[in-house]
Amino acid sequence: MMKYEAVLFDLDGTLINTVDDIGDAANRVLSNRGFPIHPISTYYQFIGEGVKVLFTRALPQEKRNEDLINTCLKEFVEDYRHNYSVKSKPYDGIAEMLDALNERNLKRAILSNKPDPLTRDCVASLLSNWDFDVVFGQRTSVPRKPDPLGALEIAEKLTISPSNFIYLGDTAIDMKTAVSAGMFPVGVAWGFRPVKELKENGARAIIEKPIQLLDLIT
Repeated sequence: MMKYEAVLFDLDGTLINTVDDIGDAANRVLSNRGFPIHPISTYYQFIGEGVKVLFTRALPQEKRNEDLINTCLKEFVEDYRHNYSVKSKPYDGIAEMLDALNERNLKRAILSNKPDPLTRDCVASLLSNWDFDVVFGQRTSVPRKPDPLGALEIAEKLTISPSNFIYLGDTAIDMKTAVSAGMFPVGVAWGFRPVKELKENGARAIIEKPIQLLDLIT
């Protein structure tokens, strides 16, 4: 069996359930501009490819243009940075999993399509009990997932071969990123997208509970 030395995590839908705070912030932006809002459940399909794509999906089709999308993005970032921890919290079992990884001295990193400052804020606030070796959100200098560049940059920073990484995520975007980066793609059954989507996009294992990640490592 392959000896894994590191785990690369997606953030939203994998470590933290953030859908309520993201949906609430996006709906406030839409409402303030007189546009229809969406049920929170709809945001499960909007999240995962960055805030710009979120508003490309959330705005009425006839109103979608680059300027408006970028304006909504800025308004969302301003709102969300004050409200990212109102309802968001780690999923059940995440604490035990991170504690167990810490005991085994595995390297831990996070790669998100959420803007980098917001990603760092969320991790510092909602996952403050654990240290991560690298935390990256979406940066203008690096293409967003599923481009593997961010994942490969993390592997290089940690001086660990991509093949020695488990990549844990909850969307097709994550599975495609893992496959492209040469990491072992593991899908989570508790996240934002159905297991079928994960399997169709390259997941080589699915876990139902966070602690089951340890079975893949040991």
